[in-house]
Amino acid sequence: MSALEEKPLPIIPRTGPASAPKNDADPFGRRGSGPGDGSRRHRRRGSRGPGRGPGWIVYGCLAAVILGSMFPLWWSFLIGSHDSTILSRDSFPLLPGGNFFSNAAEVIDTVPFWRATMNSVIVSTVTAVSVVFFSTLAGYAFAKLRFKGAVPLLVFVIATMAIPTQLGVVPLYQVMARLGWTGELQAVIVPGLVTAFGVFWMTQYLRQAIPDELIEAATVDGCSMIRTFFHVALPAAKPAAAMLFLFTFVLNWTNFFWPFIVLGPQNPTLPVALQQLQAAHFVDYSLVLAGATMATIPLLILFIFTGRQLVSGIMQGAVKQ
Repeated sequence: MSALEEKPLPIIPRTGPASAPKNDADPFGRRGSGPGDGSRRHRRRGSRGPGRGPGWIVYGCLAAVILGSMFPLWWSFLIGSHDSTILSRDSFPLLPGGNFFSNAAEVIDTVPFWRATMNSVIVSTVTAVSVVFFSTLAGYAFAKLRFKGAVPLLVFVIATMAIPTQLGVVPLYQVMARLGWTGELQAVIVPGLVTAFGVFWMTQYLRQAIPDELIEAATVDGCSMIRTFFHVALPAAKPAAAMLFLFTFVLNWTNFFWPFIVLGPQNPTLPVALQQLQAAHFVDYSLVLAGATMATIPLLILFIFTGRQLVSGIMQGAVKQ
C-alpha cells in the first residue's frame, strides 16, 4: 500500500442535543401531524359538521310539535272545565276550572254516553281487525301471486279512493234499508270491512318486505298458499298491520257522517251522541267540549299501551336484513 494513500477518517459520534424524531407523515418533523392524530382531529371536526345540528335544536323542534299537537286537547279540557259563560268573558283563564266533573256528569245524564262508547268500541275494533286481515290477504295476492288481470284490478281498487264517500251514500242506504239493517251496528261495520287504502298499503309493504325466494322456499317445503300466507306473509306484515289497525280504529272512532245517517238516536256512536248536546238555538260549548275530552280518553289510553310496540315494530320493519 502506498504511503501517500489517505486513511479513512474515523466516525465521531455527535455529542450535542438529540434532535426530535421526525414524523414519517411530515417531512418537516412537525409534532402532532401523524396519521393517528389527524384522524382524531378529523373525527372531532366531523362530530360538529354542517350535517349534524346541535341536539337541542332537534329536541326543541320535537317539543314544539308535541305541544302544538296537544294544544287542541288542552283547549277542549280547558273549556270543558268551566261553565257556559267562559267564552263570553273579557279575560280568558289559562288554567282549568273546577266544573269538569260536573259537566261530565251532565253529559252522561243528557245523552246515552256509555251505550255510545260501547258501540264505538265494537264498531272500531271489529272494523280495524277486519280491515287488517282482508287488506293483508289482498295485498299478499297482489304483491306475490301471479294471476291474470292483477295490475288492472289493483289500479281499479286504487282509483276508487278518488271517489267521494258522499256519492255512494244514497245507494248504500237503500241497500241497508232493504236488508233491514238501518239503526243497527252492522250497517256501519259491513261497509267498512275492507278499504282500498288498506289494500294499497299492504300491497306496497309486502312487495318489499317479503323476498320472492322466501315464498319459493316455503312452496318447496310443501306449504300451501294459505299456509304460506299465515306462516310467512302475516308475521312479516306486523309493522304495517299495526299502523293500519291504529289508523282504521281512529278513523272509525271519529267517524260521524255515515253513522249519523244510518243509526238512530237510541243506538248511536260517540260522535253522533255528542251531536245531541247541541240545541236548536244555543250550544253549551262547555258540555260539548267536556264530552269531546271524554271521548278522546280511550284513544289516549290506546296509544299509551300500544305506542311502544308500534314504534318497535316499525323499527324492526325498517331494518334491512
